[in-house]
Amino acid sequence: MTLLIGLVIPLLGTMLGAAFVFLMKDEMPLRLQKTLLGFASGVMVAASVWSLLIPSMEMVNPSQPPRGEAFLSVVPAAVGFLLGMGFLLMIDELTPHLHIGTDKPEGVRSHLSKTTMLALAVTIHNLPEGMAVGVVFAGSENGAAGLSLASALAVSIGIAIQNVPEGAIISMPMRAAGNSKWKSFVIGSLSGAVEPLGGLAVVLLASLMTPILPYMLAFAAGAMFYVVVEELIPEANEGEHSNLSTVGFAIGFVLMMVLDVVMG
Repeated sequence: MTLLIGLVIPLLGTMLGAAFVFLMKDEMPLRLQKTLLGFASGVMVAASVWSLLIPSMEMVNPSQPPRGEAFLSVVPAAVGFLLGMGFLLMIDELTPHLHIGTDKPEGVRSHLSKTTMLALAVTIHNLPEGMAVGVVFAGSENGAAGLSLASALAVSIGIAIQNVPEGAIISMPMRAAGNSKWKSFVIGSLSGAVEPLGGLAVVLLASLMTPILPYMLAFAAGAMFYVVVEELIPEANEGEHSNLSTVGFAIGFVLMMVLDVVMG
């Protein structure tokens, strides 16, 4: 039951953010959007480091390893991280998608509608987050070093918090583009549906392949870092008020760090 709740919590965060479309009449203010983009980046970076990469290395050598073995403890983390970055790069190159605020599609050429390509862009963005939640729950269930049930819930809550602004950032432009409030809300909410599905798939996979769990933790971290570097930070720093995104990043990073340390 706890696993199910943990997987659904991030989706609830997205739905809450998407509901902002019923409360705000105009487009989201640029200052607020920049701050929220930075906040989401900070949460994802902190979750990747404290909840994924560090536990990945601790699983290999929970205690202080001799100098000769220290290199071996970091190999799964390094390999998994690079594979995660590469996987998201491949998905980004092959999937036709369109980022909010741009008119030029990315990925392979297609005849998909603008709404469909916007949804695919969000799916690419949310997939690593679902993987991250799933793999930390799998690690806690398998008794991985540094991963307790409380720390897994901390990751789920942290992702949910940063999903609130994401849901708003998705639904508000959809409304501004002429869609109804309910359609904008539904599309914004469904953008987070991939997270519990991806998380559940990772949990089932990890239970069958426990020996590669350190690689899977780092894989999720690499995938999340790709989204931050490729999408969130460039969008946050483009144009005016980029300093607000820096403030948002700091707040998000510290909040996620505190959640992980206190609950872990």
